[in-house]
Amino acid sequence: MKGISYRRYGGPEVLEYGELPDPKVGPDQVLVEVRAAAVNPVDWKCREGALEPVLDAVFPVVPGWDVSGVVVRPGPAVTEFAPGDEVIGYVREDFLSRGTCAEYVAAPVRTLARKPRTLSFEEAAGLPLAGLTAYQVLVKALEVRRGETVLVHAAAGGVGSLAVQIAAHLGARVLGTAGEANHDYVRSLGGEPVTYGEGLAERVRGLAPEGVDAVFDTVGGDTLKVSAHLLAPEGRLASITDPEVREYGGRYVFVRPDADDLTRLSEWADQGVVAVHVQRTFPLDRTADAHRLNQEGHTRGKIVVTVDRGSGEGRSQSRP
Repeated sequence: MKGISYRRYGGPEVLEYGELPDPKVGPDQVLVEVRAAAVNPVDWKCREGALEPVLDAVFPVVPGWDVSGVVVRPGPAVTEFAPGDEVIGYVREDFLSRGTCAEYVAAPVRTLARKPRTLSFEEAAGLPLAGLTAYQVLVKALEVRRGETVLVHAAAGGVGSLAVQIAAHLGARVLGTAGEANHDYVRSLGGEPVTYGEGLAERVRGLAPEGVDAVFDTVGGDTLKVSAHLLAPEGRLASITDPEVREYGGRYVFVRPDADDLTRLSEWADQGVVAVHVQRTFPLDRTADAHRLNQEGHTRGKIVVTVDRGSGEGRSQSRP
């Protein structure tokens, strides 16, 4: 099969496009024909070696944890899916090697759910990691309730945009930090935009004089420190980027694969509760360019890599 891989840590230049071994399908795995794979900040952080202290890399590493595609063959212990089923997945294992930026991936069944019918493959690929992150922070870590005020940082980004929609669906008032160019976008998601940068604390206090009930931090550093002082009494704080959140009595959250949570998100997508905005797509052989764009930051929604299923360059002639 064709795919992207890297044989050492480094910048986007270490990503190679070429022939890779066909995946082996274990008893609890599902062979998925990849249609699209979203690019997330964690992908280039893994590529640079930032997660080396916690995740072993078995080189060559195929990057990518998000996927949408079609089931080719379920493993012998799998009863949940059949050939031809359209699925999405947050295909993270406890080591780096078998990612989703390839024509096929053998995904553990615990990482998969049925694809939303109303989303394209490109949109659906952007749902798993970002959607699960938003869901697990808001529902499980912060336990957001109807009538509360929630502050979501980087509200126009991949995680933030879904967090705004989910928090609004939970009945919360949502304040979302974003650049002025994205204020209308944040409003369209159901949030009240707040310009980030100097003076953020004063702007938030102007909208919520008694403090906010919960803060979803996606930035860390100084933003986290400011956020801790914006909480109302008994307010809750969670961060997905900065473990120092614990020093402020908050929770550090690293998203985990969960088929039930992902199924709920898929159902919400079909119900119109959440939508995925795709800023730009790249063909598989230009994954390095997708990494570069994601690494620049200021993304509105998701950046997605697509796999061409037509004839010609970029398509393997055999099927695993």
